[in-house]
Amino acid sequence: MASERCCLFLEILISIILPPLGVFLHYGCCSLEFCICLLLTILGYIPGIIYAIYVLVAVDHQPYRTSYYEPLA
Repeated sequence: MASERCCLFLEILISIILPPLGVFLHYGCCSLEFCICLLLTILGYIPGIIYAIYVLVAVDHQPYRTSYYEPLA
């Protein structure tokens, strides 16, 4: 439990310095969240930070990831 909080704290700190890197560490390179964060950071640094922190703290994609890999039968 404390390890997850520590990782989240470090991801937020990295996201403040370089927003796409923090999202990359959490979601990976070819995710939709990473592409949106990269685009927002290119268009403006502050919107990239806001989106990165929002995605890391508020959005939980864990239930959606497991539903893709469940067998149909």
